[in-house]
Amino acid sequence: MLDVVAHTHDVRELDTIESGVGDAVDAALEDGNGLLRLAPNWVPRSFLHPGNRLKLDPRDTYAFGLSRGGIDERWFGSTTEAANDDRRQDEGLSYVVHRDRRFTLRDAVAARGEALIGERLWRDYGRWPVYSKFFDNMGPIPLHMHQDAHHAGLVGQEGKPEGYYFPPQHNHVANAFPYTFFGLSPNVTKADIRDALASWDDGDNRILDHSVAYRLRPGTGWLVGPGILHAPGSLCTYEPQWGSDVFGMYQNVVEGRTVEWDLLVKDVPEERSRDLDHLVDQLDWEANVDPWFKANHFLEPVLVADTRDQGYADRWVVYGRVHGRQWFSARELTVDPGCRCTIVDPGATSFIVVQGEGTANGRPLRSPAMIGFNELTEDEYFVSWQAARAGVSYVNTSTTEPLVLLRYFGPDVDADVPEVGAARA
Repeated sequence: MLDVVAHTHDVRELDTIESGVGDAVDAALEDGNGLLRLAPNWVPRSFLHPGNRLKLDPRDTYAFGLSRGGIDERWFGSTTEAANDDRRQDEGLSYVVHRDRRFTLRDAVAARGEALIGERLWRDYGRWPVYSKFFDNMGPIPLHMHQDAHHAGLVGQEGKPEGYYFPPQHNHVANAFPYTFFGLSPNVTKADIRDALASWDDGDNRILDHSVAYRLRPGTGWLVGPGILHAPGSLCTYEPQWGSDVFGMYQNVVEGRTVEWDLLVKDVPEERSRDLDHLVDQLDWEANVDPWFKANHFLEPVLVADTRDQGYADRWVVYGRVHGRQWFSARELTVDPGCRCTIVDPGATSFIVVQGEGTANGRPLRSPAMIGFNELTEDEYFVSWQAARAGVSYVNTSTTEPLVLLRYFGPDVDADVPEVGAARA
């Protein structure tokens, strides 16, 4: 099939459709040989400071308006809405682009769920339950946690484990603080954290005194379960995670900037919003004070199979289980200049090209140097379950540069996903 691309490079010139999406999905899958092209999905955060490594045109950093804050996230394959104040109706939702039209990936899954994500995920969840993003900040962000299923369920939300990988292509500079605080020192007590929260309005609550910082290294990552306190540092991070945007900020002053109490209790029942014991109980205490925290959460790449002599390498970069369950996983595929490979994946996947150019099932791939806020790209696709299981053909059309892409998967897709620590075994 000849390559069929949108007739425009500007998302504002596309027709947005909300009805007849099933037929539109069928046409897009046929033209895309099982792949759906996605438009860039930018998300601002009013309380953070953009790190300027998303390839977004710097003139568009505040494209949502100054009051909304700068754009420091790009979400991939998302059917999850961003939980931002004053948000746009579709904020956080990825759009499929086909010819001169667009429609949300969420609507596409609702219309053709089994074909797109597979019978099991569709039966168990009725949606694409995960997403990934680039998180890019200039400095550290507040020590925070994501609620587990029980505590998030109290406000009608879902809990959120997440994974981190620091792609070298997006970390040519480390920015202001390439260290992340994870968990708590083993000798910290619940009373220590309660006292820190009780002093919220008295100045810096100094909660970082109770945590431990680890230096971040491009090409590695971490697996972080719900209820674990963490204050991400300043590397640009690829973050596969559960499809939820719940969080609670436990640190009230960061680099001289204050954090409102509302961001601590954003996802807490109103009647418990001043209940310090409840806020402490949200934490997975055993995981936070684990003396072997790094050994149980640090990730290094693991080859799926050693195919490097064939001109490509596929590596697990986010893997392992949280409380015995495989919530998501991610791989990094590198195809050498002038080489090709066919990859059979265990399930549907969403990928982003971070370096080079080429094709996937004949679709054009290109990692751009700079992206305008409204510009379309050829670096992001959703691979349907059927196409993934049949095998996707990747070709590197460059004679000098590797083709590198990151892709993530939904829950329980592969019994062979490694355990944390596999790289050191």
